[in-house]
Amino acid sequence: MDKFTVCLPLSNEYLTTVRLTTGGICALAEFDVDAAEDFKVCVTESLLILKRNGFGAAKIEFGVGETLSCAVFGQGERGEAEGGPDAEISYALLDALLGNAEFSRDGDGVVCGISFGA
Repeated sequence: MDKFTVCLPLSNEYLTTVRLTTGGICALAEFDVDAAEDFKVCVTESLLILKRNGFGAAKIEFGVGETLSCAVFGQGERGEAEGGPDAEISYALLDALLGNAEFSRDGDGVVCGISFGA
């Protein structure tokens, strides 16, 4: 499986760059347009969850093989969490699109793992 890693600040102007990068990786994995859009939404929502949990930066690890996988890690010092209804919407959206999104805590903070068949 080939790995591709991106590290970025969690500011709104970088989310577009992440969506474009994710779209390119989905093209390499030969996803159709709908599957690629779902994957891009999942990656973006995972980043928004980290941002709402007070992280200022993130590392995204893509794995490209028979399936396309992605792990999103919160990085840096953690600030105050925002919470609110937007956070619940992000979790509900991930659950509706994937049903298998995994969130866990490790030494770096919150980790979201996404796996999507090509």
